[in-house]
Amino acid sequence: MSKVERRVRSLVSGDGEMRDAVEVVLDRATDGEIQWVDVRDEITSGQWGRLIEKEILVDGETGFALADPDEIEAGLSEDDGGDGGDVETPETTSWTKWDKLAAVATLGAFVGYAVGPVRDAIAGTIDVVLGPLLNVVPFYVVIMMIALGTGLYSTLLRAGLMDMDKMSQYQERMQDIQERRKDAKERDDDEALDAIQEEQMDAMGDQLGMFKEQFRPMVWIMFLTIPAFLWMFWVIGYRGSTAEYEVIAQQAIVVPLAGDVTWSTGIVGPIQMWILWYFLCSMAFTQLVQKSLNIQMSPSSS
Repeated sequence: MSKVERRVRSLVSGDGEMRDAVEVVLDRATDGEIQWVDVRDEITSGQWGRLIEKEILVDGETGFALADPDEIEAGLSEDDGGDGGDVETPETTSWTKWDKLAAVATLGAFVGYAVGPVRDAIAGTIDVVLGPLLNVVPFYVVIMMIALGTGLYSTLLRAGLMDMDKMSQYQERMQDIQERRKDAKERDDDEALDAIQEEQMDAMGDQLGMFKEQFRPMVWIMFLTIPAFLWMFWVIGYRGSTAEYEVIAQQAIVVPLAGDVTWSTGIVGPIQMWILWYFLCSMAFTQLVQKSLNIQMSPSSS
């Protein structure tokens, strides 16, 4: 359902006079445009103002134009009837067994930050792949490569696993409830407000649904990212742990504002230079990947 249709339904719900006003405007419009003088004898200035306020009437070439005549007519139809919302509740996404296994593995990988043997096992395995790169390119380039990889697969995973249409439905339903609540307040319709309040309480489950939609790709992103992050943790050393590549950990670099530092230097509190560099690169590459692949990471409204 489009915004125009939803606004019309909300406006005329329980208000026969506004329904008549919308029908008059539809009937008097010429080529989709209309002026106040065309309808001032049949509707009130207040009704005209509400049509403009709800953007059912928008700026036209010679006066005002109907936002979308077809959608306005659809909003006047009574096919679905009832006092409830016109937006269906989306079905909740179910996690597969692989999603659950990835979540368990991710929790296990988190243990590596605190338990040395787990960290050594995971990082040692990753070092087989990433370790040789340290002999070819500087460490900051290796971090950039990791950040590019994480930005690429995180974007693809979110695009592939998160249903944007379903996210849009969640948001559209909440918006529909808010608009109907606002209109009911304007009409002082206590009965409608009570019904909308109950519907709003039922819709709280949508928040859980949205969380599940967003968290599912995050599990896979963390499942792939934590081992790489543990490897950098292992290379440089952190919070008293021994650096496996001491030469790299003590390598001097020049950073704007901070001056001469090493990769293990705390830049912002306990956040070491390598962590800061990774997050800066990761954010930049993620945006670059999204723009390059033209992938929308936020739900679009209808």
